[in-house]
Amino acid sequence: MIIEAKAIKLIEIYLFVCKRYEEELQFCCERFTNNNNPELTDQEIMTIYLFAINQEQRFKIKQIHRFANEYLRSWFPKLGSYAAFDNRLNRLSEAFKLLAATVISKSQPEDCILETSLLDSMPIITCSGRRSGRVAPEITDKTYCSSKNIWYHGLKLHVLGFYRISKLPFPEQILITPASVNDLTVFKESWGNIENRNFFGDKIYHDKDFFGKLEEEKNSTMLTPIKAIKGQFEWGIQFDKAANDLYSKAVSSVRQPIEAFFNWLIEKTDLQKANKVRSTKALMVHVFGKLTAAFI
Repeated sequence: MIIEAKAIKLIEIYLFVCKRYEEELQFCCERFTNNNNPELTDQEIMTIYLFAINQEQRFKIKQIHRFANEYLRSWFPKLGSYAAFDNRLNRLSEAFKLLAATVISKSQPEDCILETSLLDSMPIITCSGRRSGRVAPEITDKTYCSSKNIWYHGLKLHVLGFYRISKLPFPEQILITPASVNDLTVFKESWGNIENRNFFGDKIYHDKDFFGKLEEEKNSTMLTPIKAIKGQFEWGIQFDKAANDLYSKAVSSVRQPIEAFFNWLIEKTDLQKANKVRSTKALMVHVFGKLTAAFI
């Protein structure tokens, strides 16, 4: 049994999933077999997963199944075994991908400042760099994370978020890439044609020629902390130090909420740790299922 407030939340999530399933999700996981009407429906599996993460902070599939078996049996009497639940969940990877996009796009708050965007990325780690990365090799690879001072195998989650005063930014777009893909490359390929926008990023986005052209052609600017010039004399560094430090501090204070956003996402879903994932589909469920759980 669960308390009344959580029971209401469970019903809300189930009704929302059912509505989206009827409108679009069913086409991502349609079955062409005799078992096309299982006793435990796809909608119920997605609801269990999302509810357990969103309301109970159960992040691992085994924890989710154990919780459902102990406390949600009266709601889902056909739950079945952990192995069957895990297998069925992985089959819904594309449905979670579509549902995440829908949930995020439909929940944009009104206080977003559409002319100002913050951007950054965070690692999604499948295993440490000291091991051989064997999970989803077609979409993951190995790289070094300077902020954590580690080598790792996995993905990188890139977020372009609308600025909100004194609040966490709201993601305009979320992209995943292999871990080694540079943040600046992602910006050039995906967001380099956005017009009339002020971007705030870290030093990785420093490219004077590219952003000079972007400002001239698209009226969009990239503001980053001052990056030291290689080979510059010490007197030159000291001459501009006060102004550069003040400017860098101002830029960093504006973009600090994007770092807080990642901390919130990790705390709410444990998204960064994917070391229990064993397949590409499971990794997609881990990423998009947890993004959905965070915003639903």
